[in-house]
Amino acid sequence: MKGSLQRILMTADTVGGVWPYALELAGAMAVYDIEIILATMGNRLSGSQWEEVRKLENVKVRESTFKLEWMSDPWQDIEDAGDWLLELESEFEPDLIHLNGYAHVNLPWHAPKLVVGHSCVLSWWRAVKGKDAPAEYERYENVVRAGLRAADYVVAPTRAMMRCLFDHYGPFENASVIPNGRALEKYGPGPKENFVLSAGRLWDEAKNVRAVCACSLELPWLIRVAGDVDHPDGGSEEVTSQTAEQRTKWLGKLSEAQMADWFGRASIYALPAKYEPFGLSILEAALSGCALVLGDIPSLRENWNGAALFVDPNDIRQIRTLLLELIENPSQRTALATRARERGRQFNITETASLYWRAYQSLSEMDRIAEERSLAVV
Repeated sequence: MKGSLQRILMTADTVGGVWPYALELAGAMAVYDIEIILATMGNRLSGSQWEEVRKLENVKVRESTFKLEWMSDPWQDIEDAGDWLLELESEFEPDLIHLNGYAHVNLPWHAPKLVVGHSCVLSWWRAVKGKDAPAEYERYENVVRAGLRAADYVVAPTRAMMRCLFDHYGPFENASVIPNGRALEKYGPGPKENFVLSAGRLWDEAKNVRAVCACSLELPWLIRVAGDVDHPDGGSEEVTSQTAEQRTKWLGKLSEAQMADWFGRASIYALPAKYEPFGLSILEAALSGCALVLGDIPSLRENWNGAALFVDPNDIRQIRTLLLELIENPSQRTALATRARERGRQFNITETASLYWRAYQSLSEMDRIAEERSLAVV
């Protein structure tokens, strides 16, 4: 299936959900004979992340520790990272640039550029805090707006996230929604055990995992939570003794294989998120046969309506009531898990890669036409 596209430079951060998204998509591009140069920022890759990379013959990684645009005072790092990325373009001569952040779209690239809006600080702030982001994010806002308007193609993983981008930074052109996907063979139900699983960085208010923990004293099942307690800007959220007393067990940061094991064992996956533009962990839980209890927000309704129970993220009592309802009703739990798994199979990496391939081809064709017109004028 080889075409005019042979090499793509793709950026990725190693901190959150962009990493599994980028790595899985990069690997799936092998069927189209595309080589991916994956330029990483944020933390250095962990041992388990390097193990994942080594399995992919069409992926090369160039690693850095430059700060990400949403981190505290990142601007010198952003500038230095821009110089580094342009050096990578000069070295590898990619046919297309796939950016998973906004700050570097406006660089003087030679190749056409596609940017994916996975999330943003302004929409996070409004969803989590219930108000607009403070004035200190004005520079961030300007950088994101400039990046989106400079992009040749804009992608978002849900219609809800695309609306957020338009509301905060629009208008921009050549945009489409491409849902994220996972490899179906990586996840599946195992022998189910009596516990509720949640996953998310403890310091991220958007994931709202603390609301799940707050229910633990009044539930007959143990709650287990996976996720990082260390903030990328430094510091660590304390897993308090009170949390331990509330029958909550913190699993820490787990590898992809470890998470797949826990998903397969969990009977219920609870993520009463206040902000979640797509939710890869929800998809992984659904494919693993978990009954889903999710925050009632537009993006999660878009993906899981009819295949999950929805709760007000700010209503601990409602979260507790629905969890107890599922715990006490095995038939309801099984039926909900079955619907979630059926829905989850729609979000597979093969379909996601096919949609990106079409976007890449469209962008490449637009660039070819523009170049021909430019030559004709000369």
